[in-house]
Amino acid sequence: MTPRWRVLMLVFNMVGKGTYWRAFHLARHLAQRGHQVTLMAMSRQHRLAFTTSEKEGVRLVEAPDMLWGMLRSGWDVWESAARILWLHRQRFDLVHAFESRPTVLLPALYLKHIRHIPLIMDWGDWFGRGGAVEERPNGLWRAVLRPVETFLEERFRKHADGTLVICEALYRRAVSLGVSPETILKLRDGADVDSLRPLDMLASRRTLGLPNDVLLIGYLGAIFQRDAQLMAQAFDLIHTAQPRTRLLLIGYVNAPVEQMLKAPQVVIRTGELDYAQLSLYLSACDICWLPYCNSVANRGRWPLKLNDYMAAGRPIVATAVGDVAEVMQKYEIGFLTEDTANALASSVLALLADPELRARFGRNARQVAEQTFAWHLRVAELETFYAHVLQAYCSKELAP
Repeated sequence: MTPRWRVLMLVFNMVGKGTYWRAFHLARHLAQRGHQVTLMAMSRQHRLAFTTSEKEGVRLVEAPDMLWGMLRSGWDVWESAARILWLHRQRFDLVHAFESRPTVLLPALYLKHIRHIPLIMDWGDWFGRGGAVEERPNGLWRAVLRPVETFLEERFRKHADGTLVICEALYRRAVSLGVSPETILKLRDGADVDSLRPLDMLASRRTLGLPNDVLLIGYLGAIFQRDAQLMAQAFDLIHTAQPRTRLLLIGYVNAPVEQMLKAPQVVIRTGELDYAQLSLYLSACDICWLPYCNSVANRGRWPLKLNDYMAAGRPIVATAVGDVAEVMQKYEIGFLTEDTANALASSVLALLADPELRARFGRNARQVAEQTFAWHLRVAELETFYAHVLQAYCSKELAP
């Protein structure tokens, strides 16, 4: 019988943003398996006070942050100190730290070295030199953040008792930094097959007030500027060849895509939406896509939106970048293409012209989500890894 553990998960993101979702899905499934899980994330609005609530069996702690705008992303020294003080009297068997921004790294290292609690570091994005920092449009910010992000990302990896990486590129990078391969698990994101389901397309459009006589290409969530430009260039070609197409931007899409298009009126933007609406918007799409450039930042991550597309049973067009290429080649869930506007447009137009193939890809995508990517399968792997790390830690502590 698997022991029941008190697990602390630390994320720098605000509740409902970014890596929060990876942590929360893992946390809720661990809770379903009987573990006591505390997830600490940044509060959306509180500057001074902590708030605690329960969500699907997970104790959710929202930490106050004093910064503003883009700085509210794990850099606040006040929040780091406040987290340490709050955690000082708490008891945990294991700390699971997502990324290495200060509001996660400093409490994690305190609990590891002062409280002697085993630490797992979860690496889901290549932030530093060569990675996501290079995608920032402001040159000054790139110059300032590049050495800081790189130092935080690389310097402390060997402090962890176990390392999770989300993709092959980060696995190779961890090994190059001296992390023992025996202490690393590659754990991609899972698919939320319980909350996200395939729904009837026309019924979904009626519910949402979307037109029935158009072809909808969907994109979900944030995007790098270069990728947004690639998406706009490809969509211009698609819309020229097939004027009935529309670009549906679902949720928080940070780039001004409309300004990049020849016909900005063809964009339908939902804005931030409730998670419960996500199945409706995804199901309303004829195709969902991942128009990513073949950059280090994209090779050094796993796009959770791909799993959402699969869970909703959508056919997919994706560029051959990183681990996405491996999955698209292995399973018949859509078309894989080069990272050029012409190649993307050709693949999308070919798939739009074949309704039967779209339906088959969509069915396959849902099956892959259920049988290979479901979160409960990911958590079973994680639970085994936790046990391995805890056993190795105890053996090391007991050694003479």
